[in-house]
Amino acid sequence: MGLLSKFERDPPATTTDYVDKVAPSPRVDVEKARGDIQDEGNAVAHHHHVDPEAEKRVVRKLDWRVTPLVSALYLVSFLDRSNIGNAKIAGMSVDLDLTGNRYQWLLNIFYISYIIFEFQVIMWKIMPPHIWATIVVLGWGLIATLQAATFSWSAEMVCRFLLGVTEAGFGPGIPYLLSFFYLRHEVGLRCGIFLSCAPLATTFAGALAYGITSGHARIANWRLLFLVEGIPTILLVPVVFFFLPDSPDKARFLTEDEKLIAKARGVRQVGTHERIGGVVWKDIGLCLLDPIAWFTALMYFSCNVSFSSLPVFLPTILQDMGFTAVNAQGLTAPPYFVSFLVTIGSTYIADRTQQRGYMLMFLSCIGGIGYILLATCESVGARYFGVFLAASGIFPCIANILPWVLNNQGSDTRRGTGIAMLNLIGQCGPLLGTNVFPTTQSPRYVEGMAICAAFTFFNGFLAISLRTLLKWENKKLDKKYGSQIDRIASRTGDPKGPESVVSEENYGPTFRYIL
Repeated sequence: MGLLSKFERDPPATTTDYVDKVAPSPRVDVEKARGDIQDEGNAVAHHHHVDPEAEKRVVRKLDWRVTPLVSALYLVSFLDRSNIGNAKIAGMSVDLDLTGNRYQWLLNIFYISYIIFEFQVIMWKIMPPHIWATIVVLGWGLIATLQAATFSWSAEMVCRFLLGVTEAGFGPGIPYLLSFFYLRHEVGLRCGIFLSCAPLATTFAGALAYGITSGHARIANWRLLFLVEGIPTILLVPVVFFFLPDSPDKARFLTEDEKLIAKARGVRQVGTHERIGGVVWKDIGLCLLDPIAWFTALMYFSCNVSFSSLPVFLPTILQDMGFTAVNAQGLTAPPYFVSFLVTIGSTYIADRTQQRGYMLMFLSCIGGIGYILLATCESVGARYFGVFLAASGIFPCIANILPWVLNNQGSDTRRGTGIAMLNLIGQCGPLLGTNVFPTTQSPRYVEGMAICAAFTFFNGFLAISLRTLLKWENKKLDKKYGSQIDRIASRTGDPKGPESVVSEENYGPTFRYIL
């Protein structure tokens, strides 16, 4: 299989060889499938003939129940981690005596614990997801709210460390969880919707902070900010416990017929619908040696240099452009709302075209140009336009990298390990990104903007390099197993006919890398 062959497992027995033995009927209705699909072997035999319209109904239900829930959780998660930037200019810097590099350490300590506890991503496969999610959501909700009660820098440091521990158990694992519910050509858009809540949260943070800090509450405005933005997370805990399904076939909002279809989709993906409850240790080691995993991890690192620093420093940057503290809070909203729209649109296009490399290269150029404008221009208007470009490039890049990891690892354990590697290495980016905007470089922060621009363009270079490697590997796979057209023609005599496959997202004759 070329360069990557030594990193892959042997093809599973349940691929096209098994498909040759299944019943040749073009379609079986769901009622007949109900009687025949009592065990997994029969599920394999019948899942290819599920009514496409019925399958679309199942996907629509998942879209209305699963994706909005995890997206809402990520919105409050990102709000709780990044609102420290708004709190800083709302009086926290004075009350907690954030002199010298103390503010930078409040940012660093969050990412240090976030990195150390990245291994928690695999818990989504080991524990029932609704239980694990309940634990981590309750944890970070309480800690985020208790920040309002801190009266010293050291107490806030403890809160930020614990916030990183609990949030590390949630955000990195959600794209992995979504891969249990959606096929590889569907998961990108859902990851995009989920991750678009990062810029949406920042939009909401700016508007909310504007409203809070413009009033005259009895307690400090920054304390009220932590309370108002932390309590909703706690209120979502029972919603998570009762309404987050562990897997598609266990979703209470699906009918029995729809659960059969969900099981069939799981078999089509990985050869089984049972995907929770243990890992394959050999696959963890193989993924650690896989150059694809290292490529995407370095891309994530490059993006996170900018991704982490923009929300926490943008209010300060805008204030240094000459805007008042209150207006600076409000002006952070428009760039992030545009980024929210671009994130969803770019992942939709990448899913439809199955071309993530080109999309990432384009977005990296947009973001890089934005940072160049911020570094080189003195006009407030030009610099504010640069903020729009930077936000519209860097946030969508993150949303397209994550599904690329899921698309190009050929087992559930390797997909989980790939996501853990991505975050373990990628989350080191914020340690750099949150330290490249020292107050001594105010108001233009030329060095910080130049560093962010360099890493954004480097991300584009890595994207096109990885795409070239994957294209070359796909040619090797076509040569070894035959192209899709050749396989269909050899079995049916019609090269334009449908191909019936099992375990198509695991390594085997039908597996191909997504470019």
